[in-house]
Amino acid sequence: MKKLLISIIPALFIAMGCQNLDLHPLSEGSSENWYKNDNEITLALNDLYRDAIWHVEGTRLYNTDRWTDDWNQREYLYDWVAGSITGEWSDTRNTWANTYKGISRANTILSSLDNAEGNLSEDRINQLRAEASFFRACFYSYLVFLYGDVPLVTEYITIDEAFATGRTDKAVVLAQIYQDFDLAIEHLPVTSTGDQRVTKGAAYAFKARTATWMLDYETAKEAAGKCIDLSVYSLDPEYGRLFHSTTNISPEFIFVIPRSEVLTGTNMAGSSFLPRFLGGTSTAQPSWELFCAYTCTDGLPIDESNLFDPQNPFKNRDPRLSELVPEFGTSFHGFIFDPGATHIMNLTTNTMIVNQETQLTSQFASYNGLILKKGVDEAFANKRADPNIIIMRYADVLLMYAEAKIELNEIDNSTLDAINQVRARAYKVMPSQTSRYPAVTETDQSKLRKILRMERRAELAWENRRWFDLIRWRIAEIAMKRPVYALPIKAGLEANIASGDYFFPQGALPEIDENGLVDFSVMYETGKIRRVVPRNFSNRQYLFPLPSREVMINDNIEQNPEY
Repeated sequence: MKKLLISIIPALFIAMGCQNLDLHPLSEGSSENWYKNDNEITLALNDLYRDAIWHVEGTRLYNTDRWTDDWNQREYLYDWVAGSITGEWSDTRNTWANTYKGISRANTILSSLDNAEGNLSEDRINQLRAEASFFRACFYSYLVFLYGDVPLVTEYITIDEAFATGRTDKAVVLAQIYQDFDLAIEHLPVTSTGDQRVTKGAAYAFKARTATWMLDYETAKEAAGKCIDLSVYSLDPEYGRLFHSTTNISPEFIFVIPRSEVLTGTNMAGSSFLPRFLGGTSTAQPSWELFCAYTCTDGLPIDESNLFDPQNPFKNRDPRLSELVPEFGTSFHGFIFDPGATHIMNLTTNTMIVNQETQLTSQFASYNGLILKKGVDEAFANKRADPNIIIMRYADVLLMYAEAKIELNEIDNSTLDAINQVRARAYKVMPSQTSRYPAVTETDQSKLRKILRMERRAELAWENRRWFDLIRWRIAEIAMKRPVYALPIKAGLEANIASGDYFFPQGALPEIDENGLVDFSVMYETGKIRRVVPRNFSNRQYLFPLPSREVMINDNIEQNPEY
């Protein structure tokens, strides 16, 4: 039988069909008569930059944030948050199929590069091999994190062999991942001109991310450190602009997936994130838990800082909080945002209008008084945004390096400097200007771990990083068993406002634990906030279920426990 490059059944049939390649006329592209020149190989590699291939992060706005304690969507819970996922869950089916499609494409390229010998230089072939290896490593890193042991396929196999392929120990898969990243590091260029293709720094950064996912902190430290030592990347001086639709280039970007409404016919701006005065529905908003995760300007959590004012919760807070959500009483796209007022100012017409973004006048307003600001530029507000999807940026590398050093208990100046670079940028000062921002000086491992975890949450909010952190730190079993809380309905809200307890009841602050997780039980007991819906989490959810169809058609593939 003619050998075919497969992903894993049934992804093979989805991605490639079951045609025998011998039936292809010589005039049509196949792995035997294609991949002979730079253009053909580059076109094939371009497919690996498509958002659909990066399904778990790329196909929907804030995809994995929907599964975390950083997200509220009224009474609705996504399947993962409700604890109801099975092998029929669409996200596990699509992630498995699309990721293996990417692997299949990378394997095809790697197995066919010999076709280009004599047409391309050895250096160029090595670079193309490095690019394909980078993607294969990335895709397998997602699979082992999400599913554990997964079938490892790196070459052509027959369909009969595919049906006999079982799950490979994730340690073996991880070794292959590291090998692919190392090859990519060796042959990829340090910088990319014009087309923003993957680079040596991207390979270091993704190797570091994979290692942190696997809790391999020694490897993470080394890879993140080498990415830093390249001196290619730097933090963008303007944190907020990183997420605008018009920001295509930044010294902070390491790997982004470009999007284009012109090419795809779709855009990423959804009305569910926008307030009603901008024509949205405000059904999805950043959570109170996330709001409370931002420290005060003394660097302390709100339950420890004397600077926190429950009646003015934006005062003396980390500047990134006002980049995430609009501050009450401030201008937001031509309107004064104030979820505690029955009327607000339309700054364009200079008239007062009924405020539809408050529970005082509309049951469909944001349940917790918060709406999204991060990334909501003019294009987004007009529902025409197609921003690049940021998969890796330099701030994440700095924080991964610091985390690795903390977990290895190798805390030194480089550890603190990595965190302080990120924190200082938020305050728009240099890290050396320690009197102008809350520079981290703590060296106790447990205390510094809490600082690092809260720093990651604030810096990377709504960037598809929180869910991965909850899983790898094994704290989802705490965070995702707590209910969603909200403001009281109209009568209760009116009473809160009258007593000065609009947002936080005085003397009843939430408690923040050693992992930076927020507990609102004390506030709930005051009777001034309400429970909207319970979250549910089972420890089985630390791994995705394998798609049911994979298990059914291949006797050598077993389902993950308790699914």
